[in-house]
Amino acid sequence: MNTETILTCAMQDFIDTQVESGTYVSTDEVIRAGVRLLMEKDGARQFYNLKNELTLASKEVEAGKFKKFNPKDYEPKAFLV
Repeated sequence: MNTETILTCAMQDFIDTQVESGTYVSTDEVIRAGVRLLMEKDGARQFYNLKNELTLASKEVEAGKFKKFNPKDYEPKAFLV
């Protein structure tokens, strides 16, 4: 794993300011906080994609564009007695 980090001058200045102000203890802590934010943003993106898909599916159902679901056709072995 390569842990060498290349930052722009503006990024390094920002990190230095965060550490000097005491907001973060180290450069690594600032970088970890940034990665956590990206991970949260990605989770939000997944949520909104799912929300959009559900909205589209709901509109299709309201328009009558669906097939009735028969669980026995989907998983017939589950209904064997």
